[in-house]
Amino acid sequence: MHRRLTTSILVIVLTALGTTTAVAQSATAPSADRRGANTTATDREPATTRPQPLSRLYDNRAVGDPDARTAHTADFDGAGNSLSAQDLEAAGWHPGTRLRLDGADLERPDRKAGEPDNVVAEGQHVRVRGTGNALSFLVAATTEDAAGRAVGGSGTVRYADGSESRYTLTAEDWRGGPVSTKAVALPHLNTPGGPRAEQTKLYAVTVPLQRGEPVDSVQLPRTRGSAERLHVFDVAVREDGAGWTGSWAASTGGYAEVGPWQDQTLRLVVHASSGGPKARVRLANTFAGSPVRIGPVSVGVQREGAQARGRPVPLTFNGRAGTVVPAGAEVVSDPVAFDVPTGADLLVSLHLPERVTAAPLHSETRQLSYVSNPGSGDRTGEPGGGSFTGRIDVWPFLTGVDTAGGPGSVVTLGDSITDGTRSTEGANNRWPDILAARLRDDSGSVPAYGVLNHGISANRIVTDRYPGDGVSTDTAGVSAQHRLERDVLGQTSARTVVLFEGINDVRWGTSAEEVIAGMKAIAARARAQGLRVVAGTVTPCEGYTDCTAEVEARRAAVNSFLRSEDGTFDAFLDFDAAVRDPSHPTRMLPAYDSGDHLHPGDAGLKAMADSIDLRKLHA
Repeated sequence: MHRRLTTSILVIVLTALGTTTAVAQSATAPSADRRGANTTATDREPATTRPQPLSRLYDNRAVGDPDARTAHTADFDGAGNSLSAQDLEAAGWHPGTRLRLDGADLERPDRKAGEPDNVVAEGQHVRVRGTGNALSFLVAATTEDAAGRAVGGSGTVRYADGSESRYTLTAEDWRGGPVSTKAVALPHLNTPGGPRAEQTKLYAVTVPLQRGEPVDSVQLPRTRGSAERLHVFDVAVREDGAGWTGSWAASTGGYAEVGPWQDQTLRLVVHASSGGPKARVRLANTFAGSPVRIGPVSVGVQREGAQARGRPVPLTFNGRAGTVVPAGAEVVSDPVAFDVPTGADLLVSLHLPERVTAAPLHSETRQLSYVSNPGSGDRTGEPGGGSFTGRIDVWPFLTGVDTAGGPGSVVTLGDSITDGTRSTEGANNRWPDILAARLRDDSGSVPAYGVLNHGISANRIVTDRYPGDGVSTDTAGVSAQHRLERDVLGQTSARTVVLFEGINDVRWGTSAEEVIAGMKAIAARARAQGLRVVAGTVTPCEGYTDCTAEVEARRAAVNSFLRSEDGTFDAFLDFDAAVRDPSHPTRMLPAYDSGDHLHPGDAGLKAMADSIDLRKLHA
């Protein structure tokens, strides 16, 4: 007898537009007036309860060719408007292209412009197979009045053992939705009168699954009325990274001018928190509007500077040396036999054969990396460092290194204090580095998790610093809520997340109530996808330029909430108590202060890491 598991989960999509949900209904035939000009006789047939591949259910034409005749036109929103096929091609989103978005492999439908390429969600039963931690949808909403509203509804996941779980899916509007959470943004809107300069967007959205249960099918939501449609282009199970541990990671904080680099090799230095007999790397083109071509890539162990211990090991992507990363997407290299020593500094080298003037990057590295001479070509296989005469202090494109085996990863989601600002350059004295060393040295009471540092200097919980699109000098990232999917939920074998943010919010005028609401939303989303969630109290900053009495009052209110242990988090870490001056609790102990009264120095970061009861990181 199959058990029936019915779980009601609210997936919170936090944007300035708010959250929209709807109650799921039983599957019936979609009405002809709802689907407008795209409807065919086949489209009007009643939806079957037998799951079908999504491609067999396509009933709407989203992508059109503005230069073609009627045969290649599309009508995405019922008003004759559509996405530009040329813009998608320019972004590297070719028909049939596999797109890794927030850890899930989705696909732009393999359809020509003007052909049906998406489903208007009306309770259809879709065949989906796989085991993982989330179901990922490539979606967008349309509204006939172009009001920019999000559109949502509830559906059902059915598992191979006969059990079920309920979910709520919300899609942002393709024209009025935010850029901070988009999968891709395109510069034009196709209209009946021709193309117009207006941004259009597609989104990747996930909903939780029952971990360990093989998925059999999914029933799509029913959206609310004829004026609002939720369009599904693809759906796939996001695997949880079983068999791999995240050893190193960094968040993309923005898209900034670089170089320019052309026919040069970057040699990036990163610190492995976990070791293993195999490795793979992740490269991302976050926030970009066009694809980037990556030439050969290699990995080695650093000897000194840009010099490797022995010849670096070449990496491949689907069996090839090099790859193209579409706008907004990520690629993962094939596994390679390479013994990663625990706690070692690695050299990840990548050749850029074409001119690169801007790149997604992490700016606060506290680590020196290297670049070869202009026009020097592929130097990824060189063990020596003589070709690498240039110096850079950012991590472009590289977002992760994974090692085979291990127990999984702890993700630290934070701001500049987690990022290691004002720690000693090249010393790996960030508090997550010290935490990783403690986990490795532990007697065995807690698994030796890898530790992934997803701190971004100047980042906030509630508001975006970098807007999420375009070239900018601001690399402080989108908000913790808007990057949660990419930087936590989609990370390799994430088991626990430590949330340690809020000081920038309260310093820049966000109320304690808003910060607390943001923390609760992050915790709810992470716990829904099976993660253990631990929060750190906000450390003191009296003496820093803008740390006024009002800021201190907001900080104290946030910490009071965290210490209340109301069930929002699985545990809390008292970083405030670890570094404050006992005789003057609103300021940092001078021995722990880096000198600016906001950021702990090496001693303060060590005190934070040493204060952690490791058992709180493990269920």
